[in-house]
Amino acid sequence: MLDHRPPLNSLGFAKTPADTRVVVAMSGGVDSSVVAAMLKDEGYDVVGVTLQLYDHGAALAKKGACCAGVDIHDARRVAEDMGFPHYVLDYENIFKDAVIDEFADSYLAGATPVPCIRCNERVKFKDLLETAKDLDADCMATGHYIQRMQGAAGSELHSATDATRDQSYFLFSTTQEQLDFLRFPLGHLPSKDATRELAEKYGLRVANKPDSQDICFVPNGDYAAVIRKLRPEAQAPGHIVHVDGRVLGEHEGVIDYTIGQRRGLGIGGLDEPLYVVKLDTDTAQVVVGPREMLATAHVPVAEINWLGDEPLMSKDAWPMAVKIRSTRPPTDAVLRPTSDTTGVVELVAAENGVSPGQACVFYDTNSSRIFGGGWITKS
Repeated sequence: MLDHRPPLNSLGFAKTPADTRVVVAMSGGVDSSVVAAMLKDEGYDVVGVTLQLYDHGAALAKKGACCAGVDIHDARRVAEDMGFPHYVLDYENIFKDAVIDEFADSYLAGATPVPCIRCNERVKFKDLLETAKDLDADCMATGHYIQRMQGAAGSELHSATDATRDQSYFLFSTTQEQLDFLRFPLGHLPSKDATRELAEKYGLRVANKPDSQDICFVPNGDYAAVIRKLRPEAQAPGHIVHVDGRVLGEHEGVIDYTIGQRRGLGIGGLDEPLYVVKLDTDTAQVVVGPREMLATAHVPVAEINWLGDEPLMSKDAWPMAVKIRSTRPPTDAVLRPTSDTTGVVELVAAENGVSPGQACVFYDTNSSRIFGGGWITKS
């Protein structure tokens, strides 16, 4: 019998672009704007959606953050110029409950949180994705630099072609169900310059707009200032203590310190260079010690999101590469699962400054595939 079904379109559906509705998550930046313009130009039924995540006037307004007032305006103008509908959704309460409050609590507990991951996991790829389905969309597209490929067992997550733009560290918690519905049209591009060239091609006013910097609600990367604003009661003074028990000085609050910090400790005049090796929020102690105490080879992980073809517990050990900081390349390791959602990562070479609250992302050593990841917990 002849197969009369139309060929798959560029988003993987066996129908024409005009019959394929795609919701584009638009931040107002060049990346998501290019995605929306590209899909509209290809003839898709595009609907743009922008999230308002916090009160930009009263809260922490700053330049260079995503989802701010000017960005909503920019997204709306792109939609008007390209001729597709655009909606702004007020997600302030959801964002505060799902991202900001946990950020503050985990930071106060001595962790180093990565709120951008939680935002993708709990807001953009959860509530916004459900909104896309409510709008009868076939899929949701974003401007993230990551790739979705079809494998033998279904949708797979892969690193972006341009390693310098790859955002896999921030998207490891994308579930299999979400991955089936998501599309990432920029992941295959060779560089950010290629994205800006497309923006020029489509005549987008945001073609030369600077990239967003820092965490959207953390101006200039100053975590402590945000914590003081969100939890003013939490700044308790205490002692700076050497690992051998000596009290070396005083501090105004554990929130002003991070694991691995060396400068600005306020304990000058010592013969040896000292680093923050532990933050004890229960006793309000900042514990310092020699650099070698920062080295960690065994990393406990929890809340694992597994994207492998076989169940996580089907093997005692999974050789792979892992990334424990967004700015560091993957390093060789072995993942030893202890349950469907927990395990211990054994690093072949110990790393300095591994901190609870950071992500540990799993990569195939032989390809660009990502097998998910988990959250580093206290050992």
